[in-house]
Parts: sequence; C-alpha cells; structure tokens
Amino acid sequence: MLFSFELFVGIDPTAARQPFTFAALGGDGRLLALQRGELDDVLDFVRGRRSVCAAVNAPPRPNGGLVRRRMEKQRQTPAPLRGVDLRLAEFELRQRGIPVSATPGRRELCAAWQQSAFDLYARLETSGFRPYPAEHTAFQFLETHPHAVFCTLLGQAPLPKPSLEGRLQRQLILHECGIGIKDPMAFFEEITRHKLLKGILPLEFVYAPEELDALAAAYTAYRAATAPDEVCQVGDRDEGCIVLPAAALRDSYA
Repeated sequence: MLFSFELFVGIDPTAARQPFTFAALGGDGRLLALQRGELDDVLDFVRGRRSVCAAVNAPPRPNGGLVRRRMEKQRQTPAPLRGVDLRLAEFELRQRGIPVSATPGRRELCAAWQQSAFDLYARLETSGFRPYPAEHTAFQFLETHPHAVFCTLLGQAPLPKPSLEGRLQRQLILHECGIGIKDPMAFFEEITRHKLLKGILPLEFVYAPEELDALAAAYTAYRAATAPDEVCQVGDRDEGCIVLPAAALRDSYA
C-alpha cells in the first residue's frame, strides 16, 4: 500500500565546510528546495512536516562482514583475503561495473562523510523515521547511491562528475525526469564568442556536483514511495540495502 508523502528529501553528506546538501521535492515530484547546511539544518527542515520520505547518499552503518564470510567459504587457498572489507550492496554494484566506495567494518576506519551519515541516520530514527519500506509509516528513510542512480537512469556510466560535461549530463538526466530543475541547455544558449574568449561561462545555469547528487537522491525517494514496483534494492536489509530507480539492474554498466 502506497503512503502519500508530503515531502521527498535527498541528503548528500560530504566532507565540505557545510557537511550536508539536501534537496526536497513536493508531493508532485517537483523541486521545492535545494540547500546546504549542518546536521541540525537537515533535521530542522524535515521536522514539523506531516510525512517525509528521505533518501541518503551514504550507508547507515559499517559493514557486517557478509562479503568476507562469503569469500571465506568460497576460497580454495589459505591466502589472505583482500578487497572484502565492504558491504554486500557495494560488492554487488561493483560486480555490475558500478564503482562505489567501500564501507569498512569498523566506524573508526570509515571516512568522515560516512561517519556523519551514521549520526544522521541515528538522529532520523530518534525523530521517528523508520527504514523503507514501512507500511502506514509517515516518516521513512532509505539509502541510495548517486553514481549508481545516474548509471541506472542512463543505462551506462555517466561522464566524470567533476567535469563540466559530466555535470551537464547529470542535470539533463534529472531534468528529463520532470523534477522541475533548470534546463541545462540554457547554458549553451548563453555562451557567446566574446564570453568564451574571455573565459566567462554561464555557470549559474549548472548545478554543483553535490547538488546533483542530492537531487538524484530526492528523485529516488520519490520513485520509491510513488512507484515501488519500479525501484530495486541490492544488498542485505540488516547490513544496509541500496535503493535504485530501476525495476531491475543490468548485468553490467561498464
């Protein structure tokens, strides 16, 4: 049974001065807000709402050793295992050619942005949020991964995120999803010979990488809540599943 949410929020933890970028879509799936801030800013934004589905671009906890145990059962030699300190969800995405960061099994070994996300999930649970899918629950959270989202929406790996062309490509993908963001083609309409010679580019028409990642998460939350048959999950529920906006994943996105 679908729950009618008031707000769909995408949260992207980073290691920047303002450690969270978050985007909000309304009930119609169109952009309402795009902001940066601290953990309390994120929580203040979602508090007081009637219902919220939030997607976070980060894991909820360190890995539980599922991949390591699986590899130990399969190995044929007693040689030390390498590359197994990651979650099952991350392992499954890498198997499909989607490069994702590994989540170590101990908090102190996790990156700062991952540890910030652990705190975010804990605060969300304290605020009444429950893991997706939860029937008849007005506040739910889920995990997604921005690069994997863009891979599934495009059907292949997108251009490098830090590059201008990679940002424009991601923005066009999201624009065609109908979430009411700026049309990236306006960037090209504003370029003149004079501006190009002077190195003056109309970058106000292009979103920053972390903003695009937050928007991708918000769109995933929207699809997960409004069309659950058109999203899929990889990983293990206890260790953490990654939700992606596709009914099924391809064998490879390489």
